[in-house]
Amino acid sequence: MADPELREQADRVAAAAGLRPLAACTPPTRKAWSAAVAILLDEETARRCEPDGLPRRSGVMLVSSTEPEGPTWAVAMAVGVQHVCALPAQEGELVRHLADAADTAREGPRAGRVIAVTGGRGGAGASTFATALAQLASAALLVDLDPWGGGIDLLLGSESEPGLRWPDLSLGGGRLPWAAVRDALPNHRGVSVLSCARLGHEIDPGAAEAVVDAGRRGGALVICDVPRRMTSAVTGTLDCADLVVVITTCDVRGIAAASAVAPVLRGVNPNVGLVVRGPAPGGLRAAEAADVAELPLLAAMRPEPLLAERLERGGLRLRRRSPLGAAARSVLGMLPSGAQVRAA
Repeated sequence: MADPELREQADRVAAAAGLRPLAACTPPTRKAWSAAVAILLDEETARRCEPDGLPRRSGVMLVSSTEPEGPTWAVAMAVGVQHVCALPAQEGELVRHLADAADTAREGPRAGRVIAVTGGRGGAGASTFATALAQLASAALLVDLDPWGGGIDLLLGSESEPGLRWPDLSLGGGRLPWAAVRDALPNHRGVSVLSCARLGHEIDPGAAEAVVDAGRRGGALVICDVPRRMTSAVTGTLDCADLVVVITTCDVRGIAAASAVAPVLRGVNPNVGLVVRGPAPGGLRAAEAADVAELPLLAAMRPEPLLAERLERGGLRLRRRSPLGAAARSVLGMLPSGAQVRAA
């Protein structure tokens, strides 16, 4: 850390979490970056680390003396920060994050990754994009967290497959073996899916955490379809995600809605990016939409011909030159350490 006052506060928090703080050069060596239980940066140090292309890892946190603003969030995402905390106001949260990092170090690294997908506005196509991501991954768990969405199994085309849905689970949390979860769920074209049912019901946050954690520990790419309503299950999932993807339409209302939801999402997880879906009836460009929303642009997507008609006939099937598939591949390529993606 470059700020002596922040360094002193951070050292005190680390000691409270039972960790021994060690000063590092700026930017740190790759060996030091990878070996530490956790990395604490202030904004100035994070900017120095950005050009070095240090590998993405868990347990990277940025601390500031004030509430973070747009430039702070941008550099946080650039270096793969998982949590941003203002000190001293959020000392308790930083202690919890450091304790979680210590637990992970003792138990071994989590092999899988988690992507949360949400809409900047209703009808933006978040569920369809989440389904596309799952279909392109070599080993994916698709988790439906929208109890009022009608069931993501209809989008995947797995509604007739045998296996458990959310109403069939009676979990209160705890640790689940991935093999047991995988075997209990419907599997459609290589995608394990935990879908909501046709009748709305609340999802227990402890159960959501247990299922997502099981997939991650089992090495799966966990894709979570997240509604815009911030329930406890949604907040917990956003917090643990490696990447939060916001889908928006390329029109004034869609961009305005994405701009409104972006600060809320970044308050939970700094790794938030935007996917802009065409058409653009007013001639807006995707880069302009990202600038207005103050989010990094992950992908711009052309309209997909006859997509709605194909979804009605057996679920999503990505074609070789699908704009939806190309955008999904771009997003998967931005994951820390990459992701196993199926061949086109």
